[in-house]
Amino acid sequence: MRHRLFSIALLVFTALSLTAGAQEHEAVTLSPFAGNLGNAVWTLVVFVIVVLVLGKFAWGPVLALLRQREEFIHRSLHDAKRDRDEAEARLKEYTTTLQTAQGEAAAIVEQARRDVERFREEMKEKAKADADIVVRNAERQIQLETTRALQQIRHEAVDLSVAIASKLLQRNISREDNEKLIDEALRQIELTRSH
Repeated sequence: MRHRLFSIALLVFTALSLTAGAQEHEAVTLSPFAGNLGNAVWTLVVFVIVVLVLGKFAWGPVLALLRQREEFIHRSLHDAKRDRDEAEARLKEYTTTLQTAQGEAAAIVEQARRDVERFREEMKEKAKADADIVVRNAERQIQLETTRALQQIRHEAVDLSVAIASKLLQRNISREDNEKLIDEALRQIELTRSH
């Protein structure tokens, strides 16, 4: 409030002095170099006072606002640079993570492919082993059935031979005698085949 009163008083005083000086020199022609020393001093004093008043009340706050604006701009630039650097760091991190994930996914796919191939080979081997077991079991079964059939044929042949021999000899030969005769006959046949 004091400063305003001082400024108003200064302006009034300046206006009065200019009015008085203007009335004295109305007759003098207007020239930039014309005038008296008193007017020059008052003009200089008023100019200095205006500069001081403006410096204190106008330029100070304006310069403070400009400094604040400059600091805000510097902070904003610094924050933007920091944010950009953080974003680039995150992008590199995400890129690295993505590449790692892609590598892991490729490794998982490759492992799954190897597992499928190994499983296929195991199944093939198991099927082959199962087939071999079935074939061996079938061969054993065939051998057993063949042996049984041969034994049955042998027994029937023995019985038939005994019946025929009994009729021929008109007497009964025992079953053991008949088996001995057949075994001897078979051995002789085998010996003749091998020679």
